[in-house]
Amino acid sequence: QVQLVESGGGLVQPGGSLRLSCTASGFTFGSYAVNWYRQAPGKEREVVAQIISLDGTRTYAESVKGRFTISRDNARNTVYLQMNSLKPEDTAVYYCNVPGGAPAQGYLDWGQGTQVTVSS
Repeated sequence: QVQLVESGGGLVQPGGSLRLSCTASGFTFGSYAVNWYRQAPGKEREVVAQIISLDGTRTYAESVKGRFTISRDNARNTVYLQMNSLKPEDTAVYYCNVPGGAPAQGYLDWGQGTQVTVSS
């Protein structure tokens, strides 16, 4: 059974940094694109960053461009989200997942997410 686990969230002051990690058990990220999403209270879940496996192409939501960096370590089966210059509006629960799922597993169940709170 596939399990996605996000970690690294916490409380940080505006302007601070956090690095989120996403690991998977029972699944190998290596050949798939991986997205980081976030969901703020009362809002829909949104994609904040994506990394493509084959060429390492990265895309970002406009709201985080220049501040967030997505990366992957296939040896550790982990995808990271480095978040710098954090703003209060970045407060949300952050999740990772494989867009579109995988042929064998279908859509992957969401993990529990990791809470990021940006506040002074």
